[in-house]
Amino acid sequence: MASVRPISRSDWSDRKAPDLADFEIMASEVLAGLPDDLLLRCGHIQISMAEYAPDDVLDALAIEDPHDLLGLFEGQGLTEGGDAVFTGQMPNRIWLFRRPILDYWAAMDETLGDIVGHVLIHEIGHHFGLSDQDMERIEAEADL
Repeated sequence: MASVRPISRSDWSDRKAPDLADFEIMASEVLAGLPDDLLLRCGHIQISMAEYAPDDVLDALAIEDPHDLLGLFEGQGLTEGGDAVFTGQMPNRIWLFRRPILDYWAAMDETLGDIVGHVLIHEIGHHFGLSDQDMERIEAEADL
């Protein structure tokens, strides 16, 4: 049985919460670990980071607490004809919201990388119109 080393104050005294650039790195690593066939079909999805979702987005989704939205798919999914790009059409985009993800991480017994991966895969699933079971399968197959 492996011994568990207690965490000392010095282990955390010089650490800071990951910033948006750190989140971008985590998201890139998750994308790199996705099954190749899925990654190729993602096409031109943009991955963007923000501290929180904008107020107008929260209002449109009837979300009162900005900490309740960890990520968002914005655009037209493939099941809605979102495969073609038309002049003037904004690209499909996935948003990851740093502060809500960090708050969720603090409250759960999961790694931050796993949470970022879960949120990203869930939002990619919206792009494809996938079921929750399909998203769970992709998450299990991904090299997170």
